[in-house]
Amino acid sequence: MDHMSPRLRAFLSEPIGEKDVAWVDGISRELAINLVTKGFNKAYILLGQFLLMHKNEAEFQKWLICCCGATEYEAQESSNCLKEWCSCFL
Repeated sequence: MDHMSPRLRAFLSEPIGEKDVAWVDGISRELAINLVTKGFNKAYILLGQFLLMHKNEAEFQKWLICCCGATEYEAQESSNCLKEWCSCFL
């Protein structure tokens, strides 16, 4: 866990629960607004999308960029965050 950002470490420190989507590491304020507009207001809903894509990071990143307006960096960081969360809790 030493290589993790404080935000990622905080996200991984407990179950997802009812956390807002903005808690996901890599999600900027602007991207969070775009996601909420599309119905992804909770972190568990975004996690569900990641799981529907069979935890395929490349596919998830492409979806975030194309459909939600994420930057490449945001897409990489958020997919890594969800992947790490799955490793810890699933």
